[in-house]
Amino acid sequence: MKFGVIVFPGSNCDHDAYHIISKHVGQPVDFIWHRDTDLGTYDAIIIPGGFSYGDYLRAGALARFSPVMASVKGFAARGGFVLGICNGFQILCESGLLPGALIRNRGLHFICRHVNVRVETTETPFTHELKAGEVLSLPVAHAEGNYVCDDETYAELVGEDRVIFRYCDERGGLTEEANVNGSRAFIAGICSRERNVLGLMPHPERACEDLLGSSDGSGLFRSLAATLAAR
Repeated sequence: MKFGVIVFPGSNCDHDAYHIISKHVGQPVDFIWHRDTDLGTYDAIIIPGGFSYGDYLRAGALARFSPVMASVKGFAARGGFVLGICNGFQILCESGLLPGALIRNRGLHFICRHVNVRVETTETPFTHELKAGEVLSLPVAHAEGNYVCDDETYAELVGEDRVIFRYCDERGGLTEEANVNGSRAFIAGICSRERNVLGLMPHPERACEDLLGSSDGSGLFRSLAATLAAR
């Protein structure tokens, strides 16, 4: 299996994702410049966190027009796995690969700290090695992580079991205090209808080593690697 990590001008978590895939997952991985378009040799694509160019307009608003994103759309349409983290989630929404949008945090401040998220379903290629209801400690670092969508979209997400993570307290409770950015229905991550595209605001790649305060994020990468190995 082979992974690719897309690099936009301003990406700052690309090396984190590369490190996890190469050292912890133990699989080949390349950086992919945002102007490159050939994804033919990859089995999974990671769109990392950071601050892609043009975020001063709206997070991900210009990155969606990078040449690589047309290729990512085709890659996903063919069943390829795409993981968008933080700014990557924003880009996926701007590109139409995931529904809804990410807007300014409820408190209008940048948030950078560990939060708790609850695993809502294990029926995805990214979460099948986790447990439904399990609480993960993952860091967030964003100013525009407030997930919004219309009522019809939310009904579809819930009805199709596509809400993958929700912000919660350490016991799994959905409290307003735990909803750090004010996201609709505590949403921290969603997947596509085909379940091969996942976007989430917390950073699992920054929570794969106990030395960094948590290794709870490793389950996502183990799940994806196992899915690819089985395929």
